[in-house]
Amino acid sequence: MRSMKRRNVWIGATWLALVVVLGVTLAEVQRTAAAQSAKGAQAPIFEVDPLWPKPLPNHWLLGSAIGVWVDSQDNVWIIHRSSATLNDNERGLDLKIYECCTGAPPVLAFDAAGNLIRSWGGPGQGFEWPDSNHGISMDHQGNVWIAGNGGPDGHILKFTKEGKFLAQFGKKGARPGPPSGRGAPTWRADSNDPENFGRPAEVFVDAKTNEAYVSDGYLNKRVAVLDAQTGKMKRYWGAYGNKPDDANLGPYDPNAPPAQQFRNPVHCAALSNDGLLYVCDRQGDRIQVFRPDGTYVKEGFIAKETRASGSVWDIAFSSDPQQRFLYVSDGGNAKVHVVERTSLQLLTSFGDGGRQPGQFFGVHSIATDSKGNIYTTETYEGKRLQKFVYKGLGPVTRQSQGVLWPGRSTR
Repeated sequence: MRSMKRRNVWIGATWLALVVVLGVTLAEVQRTAAAQSAKGAQAPIFEVDPLWPKPLPNHWLLGSAIGVWVDSQDNVWIIHRSSATLNDNERGLDLKIYECCTGAPPVLAFDAAGNLIRSWGGPGQGFEWPDSNHGISMDHQGNVWIAGNGGPDGHILKFTKEGKFLAQFGKKGARPGPPSGRGAPTWRADSNDPENFGRPAEVFVDAKTNEAYVSDGYLNKRVAVLDAQTGKMKRYWGAYGNKPDDANLGPYDPNAPPAQQFRNPVHCAALSNDGLLYVCDRQGDRIQVFRPDGTYVKEGFIAKETRASGSVWDIAFSSDPQQRFLYVSDGGNAKVHVVERTSLQLLTSFGDGGRQPGQFFGVHSIATDSKGNIYTTETYEGKRLQKFVYKGLGPVTRQSQGVLWPGRSTR
């Protein structure tokens, strides 16, 4: 009995000592990590606003929400695909079977408080509305630009902010291809076409030169630059500034050398304050950076192992004058990545898959306002606009922050 007690005492003392050592070691590791973090990178901190925007009137619902832009008054503009992407039981008013609901007009604008202040869009006289509207942006004159990535969409549109049609550049259905096996129409890429586009994704207008940069796109594989007044194409280029080539690159392989051409889709092209153009090669999991004349500068990869729909869906710049950070929407991995702009180094990410506030289902487009807040839209069944409130800078303590629910510390 005595020997058993001595053995139990010895075992207990050993475990106690081990726990103490482990506790000290763990505490030391945590202190070291905290110290290293305090000396390391800083990144913006956000939390989701689950009550923004306010509910829509008229039993309106959002369809697949495909584009977002913030204007100079911090009004948030979105474009979505309305009733065409709603389920039958979501559009009972359209079918005259239920009291609710119907798709909202494609173009909506909200003020900073989340109130709906404008709504318009859809087919009209004098222009060809896209089969599948896509990006939305506003230029320095207050004009709204819309692209489209439907099968025949080979054009972009320009409107006033009230929805008055101003111009169409390119033609719908400009390059038909041979019929498919079932006789359905097909469309032919031509990334060297000087007049038409190939399912363009977005438009960004440079206020200094009044040039429109078109990320072109889902069929073509290029950046095209136009005179924003006349629509005349001034220059274009592919990956690394190469002449575009529409050859099939085959499936993406993260272990292969980087492709010398863009993959489809070329999903965004946006100018920074210091005059660099950041281009989303979505299925190539990369951002390529150019000077406005098409001279290649550098590239960076984000979540490089991502296949299928890719990881680099859209970008937005932080609101500080230096634009220290890039925010990258990643619909495949259900995240927003925070990237140091000068180095293209990934700092941290937030979000997770799901339907609750702060989660994502197909997070597609992203924009920032003057206060540093982030706005995202979700395609597929996401059908949503979300706001993430800027809470200042803090040390990076973990690579993936998860869902940024209010009150949850991210430091």
